Amino acid sequence: MDDILTITNLSKKYKGNDKYAVQDLCLEVKAGELVAFLGPNGAGKSTTIKCITGALPYSAGNISICGFDLHDNPISAKKNMGYVPDNHFLYETMTANEYINFMADIYGVGLNDRKQRAEKYLSLFELTDVANKQVGGYSHGMKQKICIIGALIHEPKLWILDEPLTGLDPKSAYNLKMLMKEHCKQGNSVLFSSHIIEVVEKLCDKVAIIDKGKLIVSGSMEEIKSSNTDNSLEEFFMSVTNGSEVDGGEKFDERFSSGEFD
Repeated sequence: MDDILTITNLSKKYKGNDKYAVQDLCLEVKAGELVAFLGPNGAGKSTTIKCITGALPYSAGNISICGFDLHDNPISAKKNMGYVPDNHFLYETMTANEYINFMADIYGVGLNDRKQRAEKYLSLFELTDVANKQVGGYSHGMKQKICIIGALIHEPKLWILDEPLTGLDPKSAYNLKMLMKEHCKQGNSVLFSSHIIEVVEKLCDKVAIIDKGKLIVSGSMEEIKSSNTDNSLEEFFMSVTNGSEVDGGEKFDERFSSGEFD
């Protein structure tokens, strides 16, 4: 499989802070992979995601999206990416339709394609009847849905979602998970962060775990389960981030350190 996202030795240090928020992080996301990015609060998840999207400059390392270096060729890299942030970046006076068309214009989506896609997603998330109302009057969950549609309107190769299920009703959360699966089936990739371990365990092909700014585990769900006999992903996560004595986590750490997993 081709790499959709390649991160090499990414480091980020904020101004006035001697400690790295992210340090020497390496990660690959291949075509068709649905990858969960996990970590405790303050571990460096959102910082990493904001570096990938270009929202934050990084101190060292390289990020490549579909072969385009984010530093050297940012426009081409970002054209292949869709981003749903952990808080809403919307123009409150725009209607939903205006915002979707605005995003389609940015990414150069043709009129026929944008119309078909907008109708599909607005219907899926039950927003068709309010699409001509200003998003400033929307609920949190409705705004989240519009962010999702805006990030998908150009059918990006890489879809990045930071805590995307927050505020969504059960039906919308289910539809989003199905969209993520379908996106990967079409040869694209998804990288998303979540604190809902049960969702990750059922949904993802691969898990990457960051703690204290460093990537400590990256492996397929099958690899993690095979090394974590009789324990859930939640218990495994606790073992590698909090140092609790769970055999599966210790065994995985040994195999990861030996280089068995990428």
